Amino acid sequence: MPFAELVAFVTERLSQAWADPVQMLALVSAAVAGALVIVSAFVRTMIPLRWLAVGSNVGFIVYGVMHPSWLMVGLHAVLLPVNLFRAVHMVRLTLRVVASTTDPRQLAVSMRPYMRSRSYGAGRVIFESGQPADRLYFLASGEVELPEVGRRLQPGQMFGEIAFFAPDRRRSSSARCLQPSTVLSIDEATFRQLVYQNPDFGLEIVRLIAGRLSQDVQRLQAVAPPAHPADPAADHPVRGPAVPSPPAST
Repeated sequence: MPFAELVAFVTERLSQAWADPVQMLALVSAAVAGALVIVSAFVRTMIPLRWLAVGSNVGFIVYGVMHPSWLMVGLHAVLLPVNLFRAVHMVRLTLRVVASTTDPRQLAVSMRPYMRSRSYGAGRVIFESGQPADRLYFLASGEVELPEVGRRLQPGQMFGEIAFFAPDRRRSSSARCLQPSTVLSIDEATFRQLVYQNPDFGLEIVRLIAGRLSQDVQRLQAVAPPAHPADPAADHPVRGPAVPSPPAST
């Protein structure tokens, strides 16, 4: 089709659309949906990408209904609830992680669908010092002791997180159950997937770990004995009067 005929065809269709409000709404919806698809190609994080997908789904559904294309309507009617569910789910997860900075138990609740639950008897060891760190743990019930650092954990607390992010990926302390306990854990692959889908989630986890490290430092400083200045007399002993040496025998 020559360029002049193409321009004439587009102009005619636009004129018809202006004369028909239904056709105009269909074209505007398609244009907005197409623009959202283009914008989504430049988005790097998942939450904005999901919301852009929701918007484009709605636009194409409106276009398909107004300018009958039932195949398009069916396709985007299937994709819309999926994108909407994933977007809402990731937003809620982020909000719960943010709330967990004041109430750590909320973090375990929000991550429960991605975690594996396991029960331990009293005296059972969850992991040993020096072992590779491949999971991050939350204590759901019971009591756990970290003997090397002198710390006891109560339900709702996260542990094993330092080695989980350490360069050598080795446990610096063991974890032993003081009473029957239920422990939740998440593996590295699942955690990476959550961070990829929602970077804000990973950022809040890092903030939570940093806060936990700061608390540990303050706790160690509180129990450390105060440093006393050296006794100046030790550095400068008092010297008495010189005692003459006895004369050498002849």
